[in-house]
Amino acid sequence: MDIAKQRAVLADSKVIHARSLEKSHKRLALLLKPGMTVLDLGCGTGAITAGIAEKVGPQGRVIGIDHNPNFINQAKLLCQHMPWVTFEVGDIYQIPYEGKFDIVTAARVLQWLSNPHAALEQMIRAAKIDGYVIALDYNHPKISWVPEPPNSMQRFYQTFLSWRDEAGMDNEIADHLAEMMKHSGLDNIVVTSQNEKTERKDEDFQTHISVWASVVASRGLQMVKDGFLTEQERTQVGEEYEKWIQEKAETQIMYLKAVEGRKTH
Repeated sequence: MDIAKQRAVLADSKVIHARSLEKSHKRLALLLKPGMTVLDLGCGTGAITAGIAEKVGPQGRVIGIDHNPNFINQAKLLCQHMPWVTFEVGDIYQIPYEGKFDIVTAARVLQWLSNPHAALEQMIRAAKIDGYVIALDYNHPKISWVPEPPNSMQRFYQTFLSWRDEAGMDNEIADHLAEMMKHSGLDNIVVTSQNEKTERKDEDFQTHISVWASVVASRGLQMVKDGFLTEQERTQVGEEYEKWIQEKAETQIMYLKAVEGRKTH
């Protein structure tokens, strides 16, 4: 297993399980139609996949693939009432399908790969002629908070980017996807801003602003293991960030883009 694969492993499913198609993959929701065939790569616990299945209906077909067997088991339970959805443990670099799907999607997945170009080629291979390939991902350095979080969190965030960078992950992949798709032969490239903005007045503010507390609690443990910070530093940032959330946080904007292309040949 390469270093990126090791660091992409996530045991805590809380963040991904809280997502939904309509809120977390808005552009895909607009593209879906009844009867479509869809491949959802990096499907996690099936939270978004379930929404896809509802959109395409029983006359469609949906397959979710993830490398985490525990997530796949959770996804199967979540979607057990929809027999037109199936889930498989698999590797995005070795997709076992060719020319089968109207839409192939990967949401917040390519950012965790050391070779996203190879994964994109696999996605294209799995799509039908005239099918869509759509990727949703972040440019992490473009995140913004108002007011700025504690210095300990700012240091943690920069260390998190360095930890990812050492593994060969692209921290700015959102802004590179269009060129990647064009280079790989896709046509009709469309880029849609899907920035995730949360404000204290929002009902779900606590859920969204706490995403980085979850990163500290989960990825932070990996970063300690890999020698990028100490457990004392991880504990400090967790405590200070939680206090900032409760007392000061007003706005967070995570820079996110959906980029799609058509396979025309």
